[in-house]
Amino acid sequence: MDREQLLELLASVRDGSVALDAAAARLESAPFDELGFATIDHHRALRDGLPEVIYAPGKTPAQVAEIARRVYERAGRLLVTRIDGAQLAALRGALPSVAHDEHARIAWASSQPTVAVGHVAVVTAGTSDIPVAEEAAITATLAGAHVTRHYDVGVAGIHRITPHLTQLRAANAIVIAAGMDGALPSVIGGLVRNPIIAVPTSVGYGASFGGLAALLTMLNSCATGVSVVNIDNGFGAGYIAASINRLAVARRD
Repeated sequence: MDREQLLELLASVRDGSVALDAAAARLESAPFDELGFATIDHHRALRDGLPEVIYAPGKTPAQVAEIARRVYERAGRLLVTRIDGAQLAALRGALPSVAHDEHARIAWASSQPTVAVGHVAVVTAGTSDIPVAEEAAITATLAGAHVTRHYDVGVAGIHRITPHLTQLRAANAIVIAAGMDGALPSVIGGLVRNPIIAVPTSVGYGASFGGLAALLTMLNSCATGVSVVNIDNGFGAGYIAASINRLAVARRD
């Protein structure tokens, strides 16, 4: 149950189309489901804007499918991150309409079209950073943000950033995924006033240490307004960006 669904339920009680006892029963059963192997928080969307997101690693295909089915039945939306082939097959057995991005390793579904508002920009330094960026972009889209993509504009050819600056400056939040030296967030941070969520990726040769070099660069950024999430955490970056975007849109309204 999210905020809109709660408001609809309260409005139905007010106009008499839903009885008080029926509304109370829905609210009593809404908070969580106990499955033995998982406890599903059905009020997550009401508090945070997105239903509980399923992190697939460490779960069996059957567990992923059952958790996803329960989430989707209640929320009408679903997001599964880092999903593998066997888990995806089980998920599609439970929810045939689920969409999937093979490179981002993310699956999602929505029973109703999401109304995209505001603007979140997702940027990559290189093409190899796109899978992490797509995890961020799809997450932000599912959370209700209008997303623009600006890929392969890294510091190895810094002039490539210039054509994108107008759109970047218009965004409520910017996600930047970069591996190797991880310098792009600092560069863009010096050119815009928008909040930036930097995502170090595990792209790079040996001394990149699986993204650690990019992480340290981003944490030591001299540009203002740059925050940093964990290595390859596109989901976390997309969620934060969508939250900032939602607040910006609400303030304007």
